[in-house]
Amino acid sequence: MRWGILGTGGIAGRFASDLRLVPGADLAAVGSRTPETAAAFAARHGFARSHGTWTELATDPAVDVIYVATPHAFHHDAVMTCLAGGKAVLCEKPMTLELATSARLVEEARARGLFLMEAMWMRCNPAIRKVASLVADGAIGDIVTIHADLGLQGPFEATHRLRDPALGGGALLDLGVYPAHLTHLLMGNPSTVRSWARLTGEGVDETTAMLLGYDSAVAALTCSIAGASRNAATITGTRGRIDLPEGFCAPRSFILHRENTFDFQFEGNGFQYEATEVQRCLAEGLLESPLVPHQATLDVMTLLDTVRTEIGVVYTPPGSL
Repeated sequence: MRWGILGTGGIAGRFASDLRLVPGADLAAVGSRTPETAAAFAARHGFARSHGTWTELATDPAVDVIYVATPHAFHHDAVMTCLAGGKAVLCEKPMTLELATSARLVEEARARGLFLMEAMWMRCNPAIRKVASLVADGAIGDIVTIHADLGLQGPFEATHRLRDPALGGGALLDLGVYPAHLTHLLMGNPSTVRSWARLTGEGVDETTAMLLGYDSAVAALTCSIAGASRNAATITGTRGRIDLPEGFCAPRSFILHRENTFDFQFEGNGFQYEATEVQRCLAEGLLESPLVPHQATLDVMTLLDTVRTEIGVVYTPPGSL
């Protein structure tokens, strides 16, 4: 499977490193907005070719699938460019800044008969997949509560992308998307949503709390760019509890408080599992992944839109490139 990467930032580098752990993955090409940046990234990570525009990468006949690694304010334009070039796409989370543009990408991919997946690597992680399987099999009974938090140590300068409304800054889209996806994976859509936030002077959320209500359960989720929290999660049921340790977004183990500890040690960062899932889907002719289905992406984006409305955050994305 011949991979292209659109974008050359830190997450693109980590993904490229993990691609080396994926059987059958060929590091084919890199695309950026400047030839020099693309060429430097390609040389550093061992890609065969580099392109100085997104369109050149999207129309490269020697590329099968493109991983979009730009800041999320640019995801819509980048993915549209790749789909127009006839390429399968793995798009870094969140898919876009809001539901409407995410739905537009899903519609475009379906209309063109092309594979599209949000790069929610957590849902492809072997430990998370085991947790979902245990919960579905009734290992902890019926879920009564989910607690999950994700926080980064601040402070971040006012010029940092995490405080920039034009780049979709704030804690919600960068961090809150993880506890939201974990809860959706295990519980689906909530019947009630309540949220609170402290905003920065720029108008993005610095710290946000989400309380999700279900028929017989509640989920208490927090995210912050003001302080490093435990970055852990707990799923409590009527017959037991599962604790996901620090770094629950890409866990290598978890504890089932009825039986034992489950260990899933692996090399790399953990991005290889989403890349492997993409390759499996493409080999089987699937247009979406059952692990990260389009509807899950749209459901979580609907939730994030609801929270963003409640806390009063408005993004001001730049115009189309």
